[in-house]
Amino acid sequence: MVDKSLWMRQVEENPEHSSWYVERFRTMARDGADLDGEARLIDAMAARSARILDAGCGPGRVGAALHRAGHTVVGVDVDPTLIKAAKQDHPGPTWLVQDLATLDLPAAGVAEPFDLVVSAGNVMTFLAPTTRARVLERLAAHLVPGGRAAIGFGAGRGYAFEDFLADADRGGLVADTLLGTWDVRPFGPESDFLVAILRRN
Repeated sequence: MVDKSLWMRQVEENPEHSSWYVERFRTMARDGADLDGEARLIDAMAARSARILDAGCGPGRVGAALHRAGHTVVGVDVDPTLIKAAKQDHPGPTWLVQDLATLDLPAAGVAEPFDLVVSAGNVMTFLAPTTRARVLERLAAHLVPGGRAAIGFGAGRGYAFEDFLADADRGGLVADTLLGTWDVRPFGPESDFLVAILRRN
């Protein structure tokens, strides 16, 4: 057993939270908001028709954009409401309910490893603190040798950037490039956001 994620604890306290989150992004999409910024960076990193794991996929906006770009996408999230919305709104990718701390896609019939992992939307800060290092290990285990992960989250959310990078290194993910935004602005001492491009050893 692993500790319950902070996200699912929040859902327990407010059972309508997940539905609110889904509708928030549906409304943004209807209003024409640009929801594909993270996906554009991942697409630029990927070979054509790459296998991409959307880790903490939520209602599927990033994975859906990558699917439209021609990639094979598997999205996983711990929240069944979000996965249900992803299946409804974005058919095409494979959407699965799984806890990232116990991620085992071969056991779910997805045997082939991934070229890239993307984890957007502050997923790392919604994990139970006791599972953070384990999640990074599980993500690394699902990558091909030399495969990369792009993980982004904001400062001030209880997970210091230096602690994250240390956990990633211990989990078998070496930092290749650090960015301050998903639109490829540099990371620096004053950055309030980190997009870490990590490589599996």
